[in-house]
Formats: sequence, C-alpha cells, structure tokens
Amino acid sequence: MTSTTTQAPPAPPATANVTGAHVFAAALKRHGVEVIFGQSIPSALFLVAPEYGIRQIGYRTENAGAAMADAYARVSHKVPVVTAQNGPAATLLVPGLAEAYKASIPIVAIVQDVHRRQTDKNAFQELDHLELFRGCAKWIKRITEVDRIDDYVDMAFAAAATGRPGPAVLIAPIDLFADTPRADRTQRVASLGTFPLERCVADPAAIEAAAELIAGAKAPIVIAGGGVHVSDAADAVAALQEAASLPIATTAMGKGSVDERHPLSVGIVGYFMGTRGRTRHLRPLVTEADVVVLVGNRTNQNGTDSWSLYPEGAKYIHIDIDGQEIGRNYEAAVRLVGDARLTLEALTRALRSRDLSARHAARPALESRIAEGLRGWEADMAKAVEMDKVPVRPERLMRDLDSVLTPDAIVVADASYSSIWVANFLIARKPGMRFVTPRGLAGLGWGLPFALGAKAARPDSPVFCLVGDGGFAHVWSELETARRMKLPVVVAVLNNQILGYQKHAEKVLFDDYSDVCDFEAVDHAAIARACGCDGVRIENPADFKPALVEALRSSRTTVIDVVTDQRAYPPVTMFEANRRLDY
Repeated sequence: MTSTTTQAPPAPPATANVTGAHVFAAALKRHGVEVIFGQSIPSALFLVAPEYGIRQIGYRTENAGAAMADAYARVSHKVPVVTAQNGPAATLLVPGLAEAYKASIPIVAIVQDVHRRQTDKNAFQELDHLELFRGCAKWIKRITEVDRIDDYVDMAFAAAATGRPGPAVLIAPIDLFADTPRADRTQRVASLGTFPLERCVADPAAIEAAAELIAGAKAPIVIAGGGVHVSDAADAVAALQEAASLPIATTAMGKGSVDERHPLSVGIVGYFMGTRGRTRHLRPLVTEADVVVLVGNRTNQNGTDSWSLYPEGAKYIHIDIDGQEIGRNYEAAVRLVGDARLTLEALTRALRSRDLSARHAARPALESRIAEGLRGWEADMAKAVEMDKVPVRPERLMRDLDSVLTPDAIVVADASYSSIWVANFLIARKPGMRFVTPRGLAGLGWGLPFALGAKAARPDSPVFCLVGDGGFAHVWSELETARRMKLPVVVAVLNNQILGYQKHAEKVLFDDYSDVCDFEAVDHAAIARACGCDGVRIENPADFKPALVEALRSSRTTVIDVVTDQRAYPPVTMFEANRRLDY
C-alpha cells in the first residue's frame, strides 16, 4: 500500500534564466516543503526559494537547526529540510542527524560542497562529507550534474521516508546551483514529502499467531515505543486496548501513544520507576507478564531499566518496521515486521474473531490494580515531596503545568532530567498527544530548538519547553531565532546551578563529583530580555503557575527562570534509597 501522491509541478520562474537553484527549489516544493531550516547557505537556493513559497527559518547554529528539523518532522509528519555549508558547518549537523537516526525520524539535509573543479585540491573548508555522515544517516549521495537534481532529490526523500525513516544527506557542489539545466528536461510530479511514505502490513499468518497468543494469555501487556508516533498509530493502539482489554504501557518516546487517564493505561515503564515514580507500584504488571507485545520499541537500556524489567519467561510479540530490531534483546515468539498502524489494525481484527471473554472478564480487576497503584504513587508523593519548599521542587512545577495543559498542547523537553520530569509527572490527555523528547541519543541542548521546530510545524498550538540550566546554555542564542522568526514558545529553565544527572550519578557511583558539575549563578530571565524576549525569574513556587498562564497567553517567547533545589532528582532506579544523595 502507498500514500504517495502526485501534484502539478510548481510554475517555473518568470525569467528564462533557470538555474540549478530553481530546479532544487521546484523539486522541494513538489515534495511539499514549506520551510527550510538554514543559515543563508546555499545562498543561491535561498534567494530563489520565496518564488516557490518556501520560507527560510534561520537558525543561529547548525546543531540547533538539525534539532528544529527533527521536531518539525515529529509533529507535522512532513519530511523536513535542513541545510549547511561545507566543512565546519556540516560537522555541526552530525549530532542532530545522529539523534534523528537513532529515533527513526526522517530529515533531508542539503550540504553545500566546494566547486566541482576544486574537488580534492584543499579548497576552502573542503571535507569528505560522504565519510562524515556515514554513521548518522541512512543515505548519503553527491550530485554531480544539474540535470540529475530531480533524480537525487527524489531519491533523498524516498530514502528518508520509506522503511525505517531516518536522515538522508544530499551533497551539492556550490557551482551546481548556478549551472543551467536542459530546457527539455522531464517535469516530475511525484510528491514524497510525508511519512510513512509506504505502509506494509506484517505476514497474515504471523498476525493470526499473535492473536491466538494474546487471546490465551493470562497476564498480557503492551509496551508502546516511539514507533507508534512515527507510524501515526496511536488510534490503532487505543482500538487494540479496547478490543482485548489490554493494559498499555509506554516508553518515554512512546508517551502520548494512549490517553494516560484511561483505566487500562499503565504509564511509562523503564528506568525511572523508583520512589516517586508514577508507575513504581505497577512494576509487577511488566515483570509478571506472560505475553509482552512490543510496538515500535527498541528495547534499549533506559526503556528496559538496563534490561532488568522485562520478564525472561514471557513470550514476546514484536511489531516493528525494522526486522533487525525484532529479537535484538528479547527473542520474539512472533515476529510482526511491518508498519505499526496497519499491523495493529490487522491484529485487532484478528482478535475480534476470537473468544476474548477471559480477557474482558479480567478487566475490572486489572483496572482496580492500576488505579490502586496510581493511588500508591500519590501517597508516596505526599510523603516524599514538600510542594511548597524553597528552592522550588520540580515536582511542584510539573503539577502546576499539568493543571493547565490541554490536549492540543505540545510539551518539549531537553535530555537528561528534563525528559524524565516531563515523562513521569505530566499526563497525556489523548491518544497521539505529543511529548517531544530527545531519546534517540539523548544529548543536551535539544530543548529550545525542538520547541522552535514544533512551533513551526504547528503554529496554532501552545508549545511548552522544559530545560535544565546545563542544556539551555548550549542554545541561548536561539532565543533570538525565536524572536526573529516569530516562533513564540514558553521555556522553563530548571536553574539549580549544577549538571544534575552528572553530579548525582557521580555521587552515587563514587561518593564524590568533579568540580565542573557546579555552575556560577546565571540569570536566564535577563538573557531572555537581552534577546528581546520576555523573562521572568521565579524563586517562590506559588509564583510559577501565574507566570506560566500569562506566558502561554502571550504572543512572545517567554523564559521562566526557576530557582530549583539542586538536591531534587527524578525517580531513577539506580538512585533508589541512596544515602550518598543526602548531601
């Protein structure tokens, strides 16, 4: 099955002086590209792009630009384009493309290269870009002829959006943009700019076997990963849940796959199920499962609590578009290689033809068990966290944020603690609600550019971003981007003057920490105001919610700098009851 569509090609420019830049822009427009994340280069492309209705979103740094493109893709389901100059600028794309590569997010990167006649002559900033991107892209090619631009652009989009999505890198020599194409070249019409580009369903016989296994299970559980969002399969997960009365848990990247207020929603399972963890008391639902259905789930270290959470004696049904992920860490009794949405829909149909009376009969007790576990979490919170404490506790901020969230809100977090606070303490309010976190490689500095990319994708939705002061320092400059490009977002900075995860992990492992874990005091609200944005400093927890509500109503980017308790750490299991953190 295919979702490929066709449309009339963009009209050629009014001048007869058509160049490679025009061919490039027309090809991108044909694939539905409306914005390009770039910093002027390739200049020839950006100078003609407005003729095709393509807007440039000018980042300050290439690593931030790649992150913007990543989040844009996650929210819009359109294949984004990011550009960079050859050499040092291109190298700064690597971290963002690596995150997208691990998280299965499609991006087309166009990297300007040196003049074709200067190749391998040590031209200014010349570099072997084919080797540079080999470890962080699924497809890398160099165009050498202006009349092949359409061919290679189409190949890049197809590579990015088919199968397991990921980055595709197109290397384009600078003189190619000024070259003159043949006047009689073929006008293409294919549009390949959305994903999944094609959908395929798993083997019907395997689907029947999976349905039989689930129908006969005594304690099944579904654990949905980020592949659910890539496939746009949240509604299919919800249908499966209702059809067979199945409990649904998610990974951090899978958060939002289900409405977490649903009585059969377990919440996020993984490495933060310690004290104060929302799913701490529900851990046995995973460890005691006899059938585990994994959907778009990489079974990585954090999602499995260092591979200690998922039961050894269970039978695994694994749905994934990438057959190499199936059985990577847990041997699958049934391999369902295919698109998550189509395969879940087929599995649900197969289940409806079976006797599910035992599953439905077990539902009331299962719902009660989940509700009791969540009440246990609430009791833990009441004992463990003083919500009115100064410096501010992050749990208080998350409680206040959760009280004003709407289903159409987009919540973005940086890596490290920020992702865990968001994943553990906010509630998804509908299937498909977007919580955008960098969990492919989980590098610091993604929060603010992720927020800008999400806002570019969905300008009418409120976008809230949670960052730590360590990660925010990577990308302060993009506040000016938010202002200049008119992408208003709300950023809350957990200002505890430390690299939180690093300091606490070193304390746990060594009962000591390196001196670079501590920062000097920084006023992030003042930085925001210096960039022409709004900045508010919060030292009393009661002041946060009013500032948040006002910021969400504003049409300007706002930074809420919250002085937080540096001893506050999320419910990471390796930190559980460790006295070394009582410093």
